Amino acid sequence: MSTQYRIGHLGAQGDGIANTERGPVFIPFTLPGETVTAAVNKDRGDLIAIQEAADNRVEPPCRHFGTCGGCQLQHMATPDYLAWKRNKVVQALKSQRLEPDVGDIVPCAPHSRRRVTFAVRKVEAGMLLGYNRHLSHEIIDITECPISVPSIVEALESLRAVARLSCSTNKPFRMTVTATVSGLDVALFESGKLDDAARKTIADFALASRFARVSVDGEIIVEPTKPQVSMGASVVTFPPGGFLQAVASAEDAMVSLVLDHVGKSKRVADLFAGSGAFSLRLATRSEVHAVEGEAAPLAALDRAFRFTPGLKRVTTEKRDLFERPLTTKELDKFDAVVFDPPRAGAEFLCKQLAKSQVPKVAAVSCNPLTLARDLAILTAGGYRVTSVTPVDQFLWSSHVEAVALLEKPKKRR
Repeated sequence: MSTQYRIGHLGAQGDGIANTERGPVFIPFTLPGETVTAAVNKDRGDLIAIQEAADNRVEPPCRHFGTCGGCQLQHMATPDYLAWKRNKVVQALKSQRLEPDVGDIVPCAPHSRRRVTFAVRKVEAGMLLGYNRHLSHEIIDITECPISVPSIVEALESLRAVARLSCSTNKPFRMTVTATVSGLDVALFESGKLDDAARKTIADFALASRFARVSVDGEIIVEPTKPQVSMGASVVTFPPGGFLQAVASAEDAMVSLVLDHVGKSKRVADLFAGSGAFSLRLATRSEVHAVEGEAAPLAALDRAFRFTPGLKRVTTEKRDLFERPLTTKELDKFDAVVFDPPRAGAEFLCKQLAKSQVPKVAAVSCNPLTLARDLAILTAGGYRVTSVTPVDQFLWSSHVEAVALLEKPKKRR
């Protein structure tokens, strides 16, 4: 049974929220001020019709919007969308009683996402390849994707084909596709076991399709050319399925903020360093110690450093920073610290860092809530947040990145 609702505000995941006598009802793809009809089960609603549209509602650029769960906010005018994302960072900081200067959000252009993860499944009609429906395991098969770089969209049929050749399971699996300067890197996960015949067929198809690499569960099936991305003056060959900032312009913006803050610091620690997005640029003027929990990205970072002339020394350390964060004594050897952790943040590291005398810290985060918690730990230890800059790396989604810059005054002797 459908009911009419008035949308009051947006929730943290981008759903419209209607306040009722029974509590809030979450209705995706709606906007504040709208009157809508929805079918509701408990506190979740499925939009049926918009009775009264908001002034800032716009036509979504993608035909799959509203069924595909990859984007939540294509229907919202850009100025309001960006303001909403910036406010997510502001409110997260306020929840920890922090009110630093929060700058304008760095926007993200359409057709700029170079790394996407598709959901894939074999069905009677062929291969479904796309994104899960909102709050569902149902895969919406896509024919376009305005967030992705054109080279990925143009290859959708070839990607379906390589998924079919790799698939020996009836269960859904994942495919991460990265656009590199040498072609598409295709990494499949949990697509099933391969025999030698399948490996040869995949290799032949990848060669014909000019893929740079195809891997299955970390095993390289074929690599006609090494998948490479530029990080400053360095060229990095990253491991199969390895982490890469999703949008190059967002990475450049975050790196620029960090470099300006760190300045000419002599020794810098880059923690959760990945394949070196920050380390390799920092090394143009600072000695860098890069710490990362996985061996493969560290090896890629080290190799790029060794083949890039003119960089200052870069050392690497494989270390689980959740289980064994750097101690205060170790941190005090550095003039600046940069950290870019997963969504869980860097709570234990920040507890050590708060007791240190490192004069400059740059915190990069994909989760405003854990960022706010970590900044609260640091400020309690004497750090001052000089600025926070939101970055819209995941266009039309509810996710927002941020770069926080901190300083600690030197103790007087």
